[in-house]
Amino acid sequence: MAEGGEGEELLRPPLPAGAPGPKRLCSRACPAGGTGAVQPRPGAAGAGAGPGAGASGAPPVLAGCCPAAAAGTAGAVGPAAAAAGPGGGGGGEAGSLLQPESLLDAAAKRVAGSWAFERVEGRFQRIPEPVQRRIVYWSFPRSERQICMYSSFQPGRAAAAAASPASAAAGGPSAAAAPAAAGEESPAAGPPPPAAAPAAAPQGEGLPFRRGIRLLETGAVDNVLQVGFHLSGTVTEPATATEPEVTYKVAISFDRCKITSVTCGCGNKDIFYCAHVVALSLYRIRKPDQVKLRLPISETLFQMNRDQLQKFVQYLITAHHTEVLPTAQKLADEILSSNSEINQVHGAPDPTAGASIDDENCWHLDEEQVREQVKLFLSQGGYYGSGKQLNSMFAKVREMLRMRDSNGARMLTLITEQFMADPRLSLWRQQGTGITEKCRQLWDELGALWVCVVLNPHCKLEEKSCWLRQLRKWGEMDVCPLEDGNYGNELPNITNALTQSSGHSQDSLARPRRTVFTRAIEGCDLHWQDSHLQRIISSDFYVSPSYQREGESLLFNSQGQPLWLEHVPTACARVDALRSHGYPREALRLTVAIINTLRLQQQRQLEIYKHQKKELLQRGATTITNLEGWVGHPLNPIGCLFLTLTEACRLEEENCLEISDAGDSKPPVYQHVPVATSSQDSGESYLSLALEVALMGMGQQRVMPEGLYAQDKVCRNEEQIIARLQDLELDPVLVQTLRKQCILLLEGGPFSGLGEVIHRESVPMHTFAKYLFSALLPHDADLAYKLALRAMRLPVLETTAPSGDVTHPHHLVSVVPSRYPRWFTLGHLESQQCELASTMLTAAKGDMLRLRTVLEAIQKNIHSSSLIFKLAQDAFKIATPADSNSDTTLLNVALELGLQVMRMTLSTLNWRRREMVRWLVTCATEVGVRALVSILQSWYSLFTPTEATSIVAATVMSHNTILRLSLDYPQREELASCARTLALQCAMKDPQNCALSALTLCEKDHIAFETAYQIVIDAASTGMTYTQLFTIARYMEHRGYPLRAFKLASLAMTHLNLAYNQDTHPAINDVLWACALSHSLGKNELAAIIPLVVKSVHCATVLSDILRRCTMTAPGLAGIPGRRNSGKLMSTDKAPLRQLLDATISAYINTTHSRLTHISPRHYGEFIEFLSKARETFLLAQDGHIQFAQFIDNLKQIYKGKKKLMLLVRERFG
Repeated sequence: MAEGGEGEELLRPPLPAGAPGPKRLCSRACPAGGTGAVQPRPGAAGAGAGPGAGASGAPPVLAGCCPAAAAGTAGAVGPAAAAAGPGGGGGGEAGSLLQPESLLDAAAKRVAGSWAFERVEGRFQRIPEPVQRRIVYWSFPRSERQICMYSSFQPGRAAAAAASPASAAAGGPSAAAAPAAAGEESPAAGPPPPAAAPAAAPQGEGLPFRRGIRLLETGAVDNVLQVGFHLSGTVTEPATATEPEVTYKVAISFDRCKITSVTCGCGNKDIFYCAHVVALSLYRIRKPDQVKLRLPISETLFQMNRDQLQKFVQYLITAHHTEVLPTAQKLADEILSSNSEINQVHGAPDPTAGASIDDENCWHLDEEQVREQVKLFLSQGGYYGSGKQLNSMFAKVREMLRMRDSNGARMLTLITEQFMADPRLSLWRQQGTGITEKCRQLWDELGALWVCVVLNPHCKLEEKSCWLRQLRKWGEMDVCPLEDGNYGNELPNITNALTQSSGHSQDSLARPRRTVFTRAIEGCDLHWQDSHLQRIISSDFYVSPSYQREGESLLFNSQGQPLWLEHVPTACARVDALRSHGYPREALRLTVAIINTLRLQQQRQLEIYKHQKKELLQRGATTITNLEGWVGHPLNPIGCLFLTLTEACRLEEENCLEISDAGDSKPPVYQHVPVATSSQDSGESYLSLALEVALMGMGQQRVMPEGLYAQDKVCRNEEQIIARLQDLELDPVLVQTLRKQCILLLEGGPFSGLGEVIHRESVPMHTFAKYLFSALLPHDADLAYKLALRAMRLPVLETTAPSGDVTHPHHLVSVVPSRYPRWFTLGHLESQQCELASTMLTAAKGDMLRLRTVLEAIQKNIHSSSLIFKLAQDAFKIATPADSNSDTTLLNVALELGLQVMRMTLSTLNWRRREMVRWLVTCATEVGVRALVSILQSWYSLFTPTEATSIVAATVMSHNTILRLSLDYPQREELASCARTLALQCAMKDPQNCALSALTLCEKDHIAFETAYQIVIDAASTGMTYTQLFTIARYMEHRGYPLRAFKLASLAMTHLNLAYNQDTHPAINDVLWACALSHSLGKNELAAIIPLVVKSVHCATVLSDILRRCTMTAPGLAGIPGRRNSGKLMSTDKAPLRQLLDATISAYINTTHSRLTHISPRHYGEFIEFLSKARETFLLAQDGHIQFAQFIDNLKQIYKGKKKLMLLVRERFG
């Protein structure tokens, strides 16, 4: 493998899961005089340096220093000394601090991290044993952070607060320099990334890393032995309440400061190392002086003669005869056979001799377990925290990339393969349904990670070609998700810079199908060879030369600072790649160049707008907009720049490494760090740049993307950026940046979402403006209100209503009628608009002028009645605090908004309408008597007649309202007069629903009451139903107007029709009440109503009931003044009861024939009872018994076929 190379892993087939570490063939020449010497293979390990041996060249330090170093230390290095730290004292803190590192250790450390041991053996004819020991000693990993990275999901931000301070001392001066172990350099040939901080304690005591530390600290690790590049030991799990003490054997192979394979007796099946492997690894890192160190076993065997070798083999077989005897015999047979394969190969394998030159050099990763875990998480479909687990795996990939660990790309490949094999993809495709939101976000992160991987500044061409083939293969699959969820052709190519200000036709944007991998595929075309780019990222002091060649003026701004003119999301993807691959300083330099470019672009756009301002303002709209928004973009350019800048300013507290088990992390704390590339007196810091670029990106005017997912992503990304902005504590420097950028956004014309003129389909700025308003308010209230009021607009809805009409633009459906596809997130956007308005209302409490301005903006821009109602309720709540006096100005605003809601919903169906009306009356009551009078007088533009009488007027006239307002008599009279006028107007307009309410409201005023009664009488013959008339009639009787009640009951009877079989009709009670009322009034009234009853009621049982009641008492018992009551019972032989009796008998006869037509045997008993009741009515007539006998005979004759029934009739009636 090439020196320092770490990227060829993906080009070779991986080792099978659980396979032992690499074993290379080793052979040694026998000592002089020894017998049975094995001839070494040419150039093999331990052989003399033949022609071409070590052709690639040895590290100069080793070539120059080995003999001298060997001579100086050969006598000092015994087993114990060899295990010690640099200079033989690596275990002690004081020793490592005071004693300088020997040249041997410095050289051995460098070689151990960069070269396979086979290459060292191939380069030198003879390597002194002390030198071999130091190389073997330094070949074990030196950073606990990497052990942490491979033993927990938690990002090892600083791998162990749990790691004791001794770890750094034990590892020597370069103990934490593991990321640079491969010898890679920065993109601009700068120094390697900064050393990893000691690793942070991950959350949760159950994590393997934490458990491993606990095992180490409790002395559970024992029998530790290092033989060459192989470490073994035992780890004892202490006994628990349910489990006995268990000891596990652990073995670790390593090479070039990387663990290449692990085995443990616990049988752990997981992506990460078990706690026992962690314990053994940390023991070796922290206590290297306590580890017995031996050279590779082949070196030991090389020193033995024939007898010693035979004794060694026989003792080994005796100690493990049950396990190794069959294998030993098989090997013996093969060795003794001259034609066997084993005899065709020089040398023999040695698992302790380190890796071969051709072996891949990467950390051990159980690929099978990665596949299984991803498959499991995907199968759970977002439940049981699987999304969180997958995000943790993505975070682990990013951590590996940052450590420049080639397993990052390898692990991402394994994850992607499982994602592509997810059976739900084909199911969603067949059903034509979209991917679920959680799953969609995971795919986005996957795509973004691949962009990071392919933009690695130091990946080899063959690696990039391999990734490109794989990405294209995945992208061509039918099930591969599209970039924006639904539509695949609206965004330009990553490598094409977008002309931000020119209007493109739709045709020019047509692109082939774009999948989640398309941007990564396009990213493979990008390179880092541009000399200007190299200079930007390699130096903080790169400025324009005093003499500029042709074309160089575009590369620098007027201050001489470098610019990077590239498609903004692409340039930001470069920043993300630098940051992700462990080049934070280079990422910062490029970020500053991008921001300087955006500033220049903003300045030029401002100049363009000044020339077009007059024309655009006259037109009131613009066709200019950014076709590709930075917020919600798949590459998240603004979020990337913001994070890069804020990470450079983040202040780590001393105890921040101790993350609590509950996982409640504190908000980040930032400090100002001066920008290295700017002049000292500019006062710029990375933190102020972070704020500036976030404001610039969020304020960009951009067209709303198509499709539900893309639109939802815009909202989500905006909220994420604002959440991060809210973590910044605004000091004077940041406030100045905020004010300056807000002014630029307001003046930015069509290039700013807060400019004076915007595109009709521009993404609204409500959420952003709400943040700006809250942030600016304490520092510059005028600017805060100006900006928030400007942001209130929602032009996509305004175009459907006449301009300037604020009273009726509101029955709009929340859909854009002239555009396909719809604004799927319009409901959310409108609610954000409402939130912004509510924030302004709250802040403007007590300021009449500001409240009036905010109110006008609400009335002009908000088009949803339910949202305006919510605003009205909010304003009312704020204006009437429980613990202090009401705020009159804000109450009036609440009332005005409520009145607007009434007008908006008057002619439309709204399920909350009754609630709205009740609330308005409450609000008007709180404002005062004038407000109540006003709504009563203008009721017709606010309420339906029913609402006005039954809710509004009734509430206004209630005792509670009068007490609440503490009204004097003239005020009460004024309110009552208004309510009566309203009642009469409503009764005229809708007598059916309002007449009773009108009568109730007018009770105390004779003239008004008479007028209301007359309205009822006039409407009775035309529009009113018998139910309404009966209700009013009963009310009249209750109020002491029996004759009026009788008149209304008579009118109600004319509208009624009761059929013969409607003996449970709800109007029966009203009929009985009307007849009882007439009977109580006297013979004349009864005579008047009976013809109406006979005409309207055809049900025999009801008629017989009325007849029975009329014969029980004498008429006229109501005692009407001026009338004489005879006190005699009425006869059924004379009028008016004779007419009722005849009608009842006739109804019984008709009903009997009707029932017999379709009677069944189970109803015979019920029918006989019916005939018994009929006989009682017949007998009320003088010749009733004769009539009934004739009726029965007639039935027998007509229905003689119903023998059983007729038998029953004969038995009962003869």
